[in-house]
Amino acid sequence: MKITALVENRSEGKLKPKHGLSLYIETEKHKLLFDLGPDATLFENAKKKNIDVSEIDTVIISHGHKDHGGALKRFLQINSKAKIYVQRRAFEQHYSKFLFFMVNVGLDRRFGDHPQVILVDGDIEIDEELSLFIVNENSKCYSSANDSLYESCQKDYFKHEQNLVIREEQTALIIGCGHTGIVNIMEKAVSFAPQVCVGGYHLFNPLTKKTVDKYLLDEIVENLKKYPQVQFYTCHCTGKKAYDYLASKLPNMHYLFCGNTI
Repeated sequence: MKITALVENRSEGKLKPKHGLSLYIETEKHKLLFDLGPDATLFENAKKKNIDVSEIDTVIISHGHKDHGGALKRFLQINSKAKIYVQRRAFEQHYSKFLFFMVNVGLDRRFGDHPQVILVDGDIEIDEELSLFIVNENSKCYSSANDSLYESCQKDYFKHEQNLVIREEQTALIIGCGHTGIVNIMEKAVSFAPQVCVGGYHLFNPLTKKTVDKYLLDEIVENLKKYPQVQFYTCHCTGKKAYDYLASKLPNMHYLFCGNTI
């Protein structure tokens, strides 16, 4: 299994950084994209890495925010064969509240009934390699960075967020923003026994530029210490300050920059 970050907030190399996420993953049976990023950055960076987007057979969109699925229209113009798995509720209205303004951060709702899009309700097993699951219980280690996010006219509880499990010689857990909380996600993922976990933890608010309080970071550290066998690669919405703190406490915590490959 090979996992490459094609869209991510920070880059150490030649690839263009962008606020968002897209991971290109090669498995024994699949060439897949986990998230698509916000815009054409995915396609520019894929070209630099000699990755042919038209050959992708599977796409997972982690949740209904445009920094993870904003490039869907362009992807469908390039690729006519990939199956695209999205939770049904991801195509509902999603907003970010800033001061007195509600900013639309949702997916383009016109593509909810596209023939390549498969709308999912909850957990499913795609095949013997790939499974998707949602997290309904998100009370542990709640991130205050979620407070500005809404669906329709109410606070967002992220029932539209899904996580991917890939089973090969090692098992990988792939998450998008981890809005439901990395601690809650790991507790549900225990039955899959992941050895690698890749994704963001949403501990940084990109509008206010604020990182969550230290007490929450300490609580996350204590909970993640239960998984010394898991290599954690975080990115995107975790934020540099939160990552630096987590990595100082957890020897199995790493950062996945744009262009990096696991």
